[in-house]
Amino acid sequence: MKQAINSAPSRRHFLRLTSMAAASALAPAWAEQLEPADSATSRVSAGIATFEEVWRTVRDRFYDPHLQGLDWSAVRERYLPDATRASSEEALASVTNSMLSELHASHTRYYTRYEPEYYQLSDIFAGALRRRGLERAFPGGRISYPGIGILSRPDMQGHSVITGVIERTPAQQAGLLAGDVIVFADGAPFQPVQSFRDKIGKEVVLSLRRAGAFMQISATPIDIEPNKMFLDGLRASARIMRANGRSIGYVHVWCYAGSVYQRTLEHLLSQSPLNEADALIWDLRDGWGGAIPEYLDLFNTRAPTMQVTDRNGASELRNVKWRKPVAMLVNGGTRSGKEILAYGFKKYRLGEVIGTRTEGAVLAATAFLIGGGLLLLAVEDVHVDGERLEGVGVAPTIEVQADPDSMDRSDPQLNRAIAVLSGV
Repeated sequence: MKQAINSAPSRRHFLRLTSMAAASALAPAWAEQLEPADSATSRVSAGIATFEEVWRTVRDRFYDPHLQGLDWSAVRERYLPDATRASSEEALASVTNSMLSELHASHTRYYTRYEPEYYQLSDIFAGALRRRGLERAFPGGRISYPGIGILSRPDMQGHSVITGVIERTPAQQAGLLAGDVIVFADGAPFQPVQSFRDKIGKEVVLSLRRAGAFMQISATPIDIEPNKMFLDGLRASARIMRANGRSIGYVHVWCYAGSVYQRTLEHLLSQSPLNEADALIWDLRDGWGGAIPEYLDLFNTRAPTMQVTDRNGASELRNVKWRKPVAMLVNGGTRSGKEILAYGFKKYRLGEVIGTRTEGAVLAATAFLIGGGLLLLAVEDVHVDGERLEGVGVAPTIEVQADPDSMDRSDPQLNRAIAVLSGV
């Protein structure tokens, strides 16, 4: 279901819902006043214990033993009163993240179970977390959350701005687009996880803004396993586009945290229809990093590809290479290991890097399950060919801004890549 709201009464109704949402946001604070004293004390104690454990973990594991020159004990004392007063997990996380922000380091943030990133990072770091309480947080080891397959970030009003729509998910099927601002779900303030809790398989009406217009779109949430979603999205993104008599292949790597993503990419490039394309667009915008420099060997034209066949006749290609023109798409959501790929792709002139400067988040990290949330922590500094990309990022060779005001959310970065590769 997709419906544009363009009448004045509908706009008033939208604003009335906003007022209701603001009023409802006060409810938890009032509810806390009615909480039994022993329960409130227990909640505060648990919150302080979480805050203290995050503080200690940073002290003991942060990549810089000097903690960026901070008096870390003094920082703790400054934020402890606010942590003591925190009335919810979200409030405690806000205080904790304010403390962590003083380190001015990427890959250093505390996520709650109300954020998709908590589940995505738990899946990405599942190997390490098995030694750090994964089974306690996810009995049986299966990591999932209710959702529709979007990446998002909060705007200044606290609403969710979609930064990415994963292919072959309910969000894509419903027609949601990057840049949409989701405000309500079934008339209640939108929350990226809680709005879909207990609604798997049931239609949810999302009220959103798109290029200044109000809309309603219905989507049906599913139980999302993060790594599977990113891998399925990679496969589903592969397609051929025609331009100026040439066929341009396209593939979007949403997450690079594991060699399975590179193996899947190589398989896609060795099979029809991508192997028949005249050129390739390698989209590394948004999502998660995790890539290693060796992945650029995919474009090494001086190394051979092997085809191996077993006695049953099953055949596969190994050491797959792409020997045709290629362009890379990047933006401010291109982070971590993807930035290292962008750096090498640009420096060694493998093709044009098109879009906007990458995030500059290039510290190496690991994850810790603490309290009811997850701490992502930078534990190693990283230099690439002697250069430090942290806080700097990688500038594109061809800068193209996105167009957030387009009603149909046309993709000028993708369009420029198609034009470059097709000779338009």
